[in-house]
Amino acid sequence: MARRLLPAAGIGALAFATGLAATVAADKGGRDDLSADDAARVATVTRPTTDFSKPERFEARSAGAGTHMKRVTRMAFSQPLANLSRKDETEFRFGNGLFEKLWVSSPSSTRASDGLGPLFNARSCQSCHVRDGRGRPPESPGASAVSMFLRLSIPPETDADRQALATKAILSVPEPTYGGQLQESAVTGLAAEGRLHVDYTEETIALAGGETARLRRPDYRVSNLGYGPMHPKVQLSPRVAPQMIGLGLIEQIHAADILSLADPEDADGDGISGKASIVRDHAGNIVLGRFGWKASMPSVLEQSAHAFSGDIGISTPLMPDAFGDCTARQKDCRGMPTGEQANLGATEAPDPVLAMVVHYSENIAVPARRDVGDAAVLRGKKVFYDAGCASCHTPKFVTRRDAPNPAHRFQLIWPYSDFLLHDMGEGLADGRPVGDASGREWRTPPLWGIGLTETVSGHTYFLHDGRARSLLEAILWHGGEAKAARDAVADLEPSARADLLKFLGSL
Repeated sequence: MARRLLPAAGIGALAFATGLAATVAADKGGRDDLSADDAARVATVTRPTTDFSKPERFEARSAGAGTHMKRVTRMAFSQPLANLSRKDETEFRFGNGLFEKLWVSSPSSTRASDGLGPLFNARSCQSCHVRDGRGRPPESPGASAVSMFLRLSIPPETDADRQALATKAILSVPEPTYGGQLQESAVTGLAAEGRLHVDYTEETIALAGGETARLRRPDYRVSNLGYGPMHPKVQLSPRVAPQMIGLGLIEQIHAADILSLADPEDADGDGISGKASIVRDHAGNIVLGRFGWKASMPSVLEQSAHAFSGDIGISTPLMPDAFGDCTARQKDCRGMPTGEQANLGATEAPDPVLAMVVHYSENIAVPARRDVGDAAVLRGKKVFYDAGCASCHTPKFVTRRDAPNPAHRFQLIWPYSDFLLHDMGEGLADGRPVGDASGREWRTPPLWGIGLTETVSGHTYFLHDGRARSLLEAILWHGGEAKAARDAVADLEPSARADLLKFLGSL
């Protein structure tokens, strides 16, 4: 696996590859948190079902004991885990307040809230993750893409670039002038970086049973560049903000369980060749990436720190640069005031701000499943398995026995993801490699909660850039390793396709 994941780049890369191979081998060796009896129980309870006549035991509780069983409303993705301690639930509420906090530019009379930008995409976490749900692309020409942004990078050009990529010091090379993502907003007195535009062309897809579907193919461009032209080989990749539910439980899936699903060379010949995303954490350790559209983040902590820096322009102890994504070429940007204040801490969001936002993000509950015993849902579940969807969207895991938070320990959860990278074909390719993910590869997104997207977020836009306007459209965009499953769904009789969609809507 190490040879597949890493290019050769000198002695440093060879030493890194050796360490990587040892780390992956150790994690693939099995779970070190379980007794033999517990391991046997886990193997039994996570075995794929073959009985679709009735719901599986505990199937309605997507997040185990932490599943929230409250009435479903537009706030369904903003509830605490049901098994949190009273102290942790209190801290969850404080963290929620910071998640919703609107940051302002410096200097400001609200000194605990300044430091915004100087370049930014949003003023708060909640601005992108509205009600902790899924983001959306701009719906009309010229509309702002608040909950969608454009990642930027260029191919490596120097030996230093290639060495940094090979050793995971970086996962992509930022665009030299505009950095790692396009910033559509700026503080007063500073030019924004530009404006993202999306144009769509539509095509009709024929389905079995005389039905058709319309797919829209996006084309992305940037206008009003504020700092000159971009690099001629710039790689652009749009991303909508993902939903926030169940993140702490995902982090407590043992790496061995995820790595055991990896088959980068398709040794079993089933056409599915998921591979792990291996990254460095903030301490320099070689770990498994499991968050983000390309599985480039290893933890909720790192994901949160990068969002503070890249999206809002707020520095934290993990990412202490108060200028966020401002590059060295943007001299006016790096000359703006910052929100750093010695009496409050060394960064604009000093401890415990980041820790409290992380605590909130780690403990948002997954809503209970609906209609798990409905006959059409059960038929749709069988279609899901028969079509091969479960080959990547792994239904269930049991979290670590030694998770730091008792609420996350030894829970049977149903995220419907293997958290691996898969080639999704040319139709979904963004042409932008990130770490181990090629320009055609994406992490399998969890499906839990997907049936409540419209309830929470007010729309039904899916995939990494929101191009799909329904779950059926999202399926029909699948290619590469998922083409056989996609074709199986297209070839279904309309009633069976309707059953599949009803099953997905129950998640």
